[in-house]
Amino acid sequence: MPVLSKPLSSITDLSRIYAAHRPLVQRGLTAGFVLYVLLASYQSVAARPPSKDIKNVPARDGKPARVAVDALFYQRLRVILRIVIPSIRSKEALLLVMHSSLLVFRTAISLYVATLDGKIVASLVRGRSVEFLLNIIRWLLVAIPATWTNSWLSYIQNKLAIAYRTRLTREVLEQYLGEKPETPDSKVYYKVSNLDDRIKNVDQMITHDIQRFSAHLAAIYSNLVKPTLDVILYNYQLSQNIGAEGLVLLTVLIQSSSALLRAVTPSFGTYTAQSAALAGSLRHTHSRLAEFAEEVAFFGGEDAEKEIIEKEYMTLVRHEEKVMARKWWYGCAEEGIVKWLWGSFGLVVCAIPVFFKLPGLSNTDLGSRTEGFVTNRRLLLSSSDAMGRVMYSYKDLAELAGYTARVSLLLDTMSDIRNGKFQKNLLASALEGENSKIMNSRGQVFEAEDIQFENVPIVTPNGDVLLKSLTFNVQPGEHLLIVGPNGSGKSSLFRILGGLWPVYGGTVRKPPASDFILIPQRPYLSLGTLRDQVIYPHSQEQMKARGISDANLLAILAVVGMDSVVEREGGWGVTREWREALSGGDQQKIAWARLFYHNPKYAILDEATSLVPPDMEGKMMDKATTLGITLLTVSHRPSLWKYHSTILQFDGQGGYVFTQLNADKRLSLQEEKEELQGKLLEVPKLKSRLAELRLLADPQSNKAQ
Repeated sequence: MPVLSKPLSSITDLSRIYAAHRPLVQRGLTAGFVLYVLLASYQSVAARPPSKDIKNVPARDGKPARVAVDALFYQRLRVILRIVIPSIRSKEALLLVMHSSLLVFRTAISLYVATLDGKIVASLVRGRSVEFLLNIIRWLLVAIPATWTNSWLSYIQNKLAIAYRTRLTREVLEQYLGEKPETPDSKVYYKVSNLDDRIKNVDQMITHDIQRFSAHLAAIYSNLVKPTLDVILYNYQLSQNIGAEGLVLLTVLIQSSSALLRAVTPSFGTYTAQSAALAGSLRHTHSRLAEFAEEVAFFGGEDAEKEIIEKEYMTLVRHEEKVMARKWWYGCAEEGIVKWLWGSFGLVVCAIPVFFKLPGLSNTDLGSRTEGFVTNRRLLLSSSDAMGRVMYSYKDLAELAGYTARVSLLLDTMSDIRNGKFQKNLLASALEGENSKIMNSRGQVFEAEDIQFENVPIVTPNGDVLLKSLTFNVQPGEHLLIVGPNGSGKSSLFRILGGLWPVYGGTVRKPPASDFILIPQRPYLSLGTLRDQVIYPHSQEQMKARGISDANLLAILAVVGMDSVVEREGGWGVTREWREALSGGDQQKIAWARLFYHNPKYAILDEATSLVPPDMEGKMMDKATTLGITLLTVSHRPSLWKYHSTILQFDGQGGYVFTQLNADKRLSLQEEKEELQGKLLEVPKLKSRLAELRLLADPQSNKAQ
């Protein structure tokens, strides 16, 4: 007995010491719990260091790089946050402050409702009708600020999403379309699709991906900050009711089970990024069919296009089915742990004050015990829900990481393009020998009145070197005719003049891009009125600021024989799909009217009169010459030669000739060439006829033979 009494007395002494110092221990445990929740919340969303920087690492084996909540994600997010929240005085920052205040207020209301819920049940158990009715009145009164707060939270979250999207869209469009088209880093909208292979569906990124990113970013704040605050406040109040010891026990049990949940969590960020990319690819396939519907119809390519679309669709469906299967298993584990397992833990903890007498807690009668149990149960359910949302926040962060990767790719690609850095799949020949040296070098571009190329290579975006060195000069007023076979470098030359393609060597002197206007064989007609087609890209206000009226535009249309189109289509302000309303020849005439309206120093004509009658072609060329526009013309029509003084002829084998053009002499040579070619075509027929005549003229010798 003495041996057993000593340990028992020690336990009794420890219990007495613990009871005497319990308030201090309670405060220590509660403070430790708050620090633990903050640390656990931080660790749940903190950066996982990636194995390596995968920012510019291409996908392997056809699979995209894994997207995760790691240091790279936070690096990307930090850059985008500077765009959507530019300062603490911005509208977005004010909305965040309002959102935070409402979140705290809603948590305070929830705490009051939990206490009021217990009082209502206690008044029922005690049979106090007046107290019950008063509590019901309090319940109805608290519903007014509660519903108001919930509606405001939803409204401000949507306002935040729109504000984020507006800021980000403006920044992207400023880089994509640019406010200063004369700078070397401009025309990103062209280069991102033609000189770089990283983005295949930029339209989806600017519209859908930015919208989804903004919505997720606005939601992640309330989905992360509010649950963390709820966990702290609910559990603090719970510790006052059941003691901090039960809170510590509950925390240990929850964290042990949550480790299992983390182990089975799929990579939702990667799935989100892949889904967005596959959906964009499917949309791009449909848009290509709409764009080239006429060509497909003439070829009868419906089956081939259907097969392509079905292949893209099935790829998307298989991916979504795989994601749904993963989410199904994850949902089972998530609900089983968060709802049912954690719920059973909570019931056990709520029962502690009922079955055990705790120092400082007095639940003497049935009503008090019922009130305590209901209140604690309500607090525990709210805390469990908040803890579950903290757990879910990692899934939300993973999805946000997917959209962040897409938006960041768009921003990084545009930034690289503005700095002259492109990622393009090159031909094998571009990586060998002299071609490799050309691809790794850059030329110089200077602004000048004339056009001068000095030892400039003509290189396509995929590394095909069409000419290793081109030298020529065009003075204002010297019209240049450019001829050569397809793929010899004619259009490539124009793209360099327009600042669309980089210069890989030599020196280019040329006027700014605003001094050039391009008229292709199939002109661009914008969405807008008939007036907009002539003055594009000017607005009506800009037209009036130049002192030009609709009467002046009608006179310009009369020059190209299109003045009747105004009355025929219903006036200057009518809006149509002009590519369908106008024939090919009328579209070319509208493009020439646009040229005469802008009256630039230089005009690039790429088969610009191929659908226009010869008499109208001559009138338009004469008008351009009269206005002092220097013409750079690609055409196979001999009728245009007389309007040009120089010729640049490509042979398609990497060679060229630049010389003065004598139109009369060239026409006579052309006629002689065609005459000789015609005679050569008659030679086989003449030989055959000669053989027949010989047989008829000497039949006797043929018989002897």
